[in-house]
Order: sequence, then C-alpha cells, then structure tokens
Amino acid sequence: MSLPHRELGASGLEVSALGLGCMGMRPERSVAGDSSDFVALIRKAVELGVTFFDTAQVYGPFANERLVGEALAPVRDRVVIATKFGAVDLDGTMRLSSRPELVKASTDASLARLGVDFIDLLYQHRVDPEVPIEDVAGAVKELIDAGKVRHFGLSEASAATVRRAHAVQPVTALQCEYSLWWRRPEEELLPTCAELGIGFVPYSPLGRGFLTGTIDEHTTFDPNDNRVRLPRFTVDARRANQTLGDVVRSIADSRNATPARIALAWLLAQQPWIVPIPGTANLQRLEDNLGAVALRLTADDLAEIGRATAAVEIVGARYPEESERMTNR
Repeated sequence: MSLPHRELGASGLEVSALGLGCMGMRPERSVAGDSSDFVALIRKAVELGVTFFDTAQVYGPFANERLVGEALAPVRDRVVIATKFGAVDLDGTMRLSSRPELVKASTDASLARLGVDFIDLLYQHRVDPEVPIEDVAGAVKELIDAGKVRHFGLSEASAATVRRAHAVQPVTALQCEYSLWWRRPEEELLPTCAELGIGFVPYSPLGRGFLTGTIDEHTTFDPNDNRVRLPRFTVDARRANQTLGDVVRSIADSRNATPARIALAWLLAQQPWIVPIPGTANLQRLEDNLGAVALRLTADDLAEIGRATAAVEIVGARYPEESERMTNR
C-alpha cells in the first residue's frame, strides 16, 4: 500500500502525507510488556505507506529512539526518521540546553541509538534562551556538512526565531501543535513558513485524542498519562470543550467519516506542505487516521467546519504555565 507524498516546504524532502508520532510507545503501554508490539506497529505502518517517523532524545529518555531504530532497520532506505535534541542531557537528565558541543555529542548518540548513518531531519526540541539560535543553526550546519544530518528543523519556535535560524542554515520543517482546537500557528507561523518555503509538521493534530470523540468529562486517565497535568484536560475543561467535540462528530456523521478523519483531513486541506504526525500505539486507530488522506473536504465543508468551530470557545491552557513559557520563543 502507498500513501500520497508531500514535500516539506521547498526542501526536496518528500514524506508520506501523514507521519507517525512515536512518543507514546512505551513498554508499560505494550500488551507484551516490552517493545515488540510497537516494533510490529511501526512496521505495519510502513506496510500501510507511512514513510515519516518522529521520535526524540527525551522520549524515554533515549528508549524511544532505540525502539524506532530497531523497528525501521529493515526498511531504512524507504523511510524518513526525525528526532530532536535540546531537552535532555547526555546522561538522561531533563535539561533544556542547546550548547553547540552538546548538540553535536547528543546527535552522535542519537545516531548510535537509531542505528543509522545519518538522521533525515534533526529538530531543536525547544528553543534555548541561553544559546543564540544562530549558534544552534551553525552547529546543525556543521553536522549536515559532515553527512550526519540531512535536514534541520525547529519545534515550537517563534516566527522571529525561525527567520534567524533560516538565515544561517535553511530550515526544512517547523513542528508545532496545530489542530482544530489549537489554531494559533495561523497567526504568524504558517505565513512565515509559506514565505520561506518551510514545511509545517503539526503534532497533537487530534488534540491529544480529544478530537477523536472518545474523551469526555467522564473519561479517566492513567496517572502516568501526561494529560492529567494539562489544564485543558481537567474535568471542568473537558465538560466545557465537549461542544467542540460534538461539532466535529456532527460533521463526521454527515460525511460518514470518523471525527479523527475529519480533523486530519481539515489539516491536510490547509496547505500542501503540512504533514501531521498523529501518534498512536493502536493499529485500528492507525488505520483510521490514514483513511483521512482519501477524504476530500470541499470548500463548503471547510467553510462549515470553520464557522462551526470558530463559534466554540476552548477552555483551558494547552500546557501548564512553566511548559508554555518554553514555547514560541
């Protein structure tokens, strides 16, 4: 099976129109209690046409890179692997740092964990206010010149930071949260990407599951689920935000589709250089998500979705205050 491909901006990097976010693939979520279920899922995603896989040093830390590397080793020449630096130190300590020497050392460690000769797309996970972005871009440029990295990306950076980095080393992709319930990238980031020829990679394109229609005020989360710490997922917020979920479900029912497919198809319709990376550890949800690429929303559909969702006031911040301060720098 194959999926349509998209080019990330003007970079020449082509990937499947939907990627797979691998952050949530952890042993405690595996039926087998180890990585075998996730290895199988990632390989099934490749069979279904996915060529774009997203991980990061901090996921684990480090365990997720090893998992993705193991799963994709047999098909390395057919896939694009993205990982991220800057949120964890070499010893696994959670620390925001993009010192050039750490960028280089941590990238070497990522190469080893992934078992690859080069990283297709290397993102700065969060902007480090202590290190000029020009120095970070310069370090990645050296890695590209050395053949260890193919493309440079930024995550949750401001438009001004993107411009400064791009002037030193062309930015291939900007990864940020973007969905029907977080549309702030439309204000500055998407216009900047369009101007500079940069691809846009939305993470949490299904609102961390809320837009799938499977979460309401009665849903209980595992204590280890990071949503228990997010203001937007308090019981009161979920109760208030159910209006948006109802709107998306109503539109989905009218198109004989699932809410997830509507939410993803809406994103795909925004720009041809947008490539969402929904994360899942469930094969049925993976297959449902991929069905969005075949769902063609008309101009009337998009206008209806725009009108209906614009009338809904979303309750709750997407991150706790401390985490939110680390974005849009």
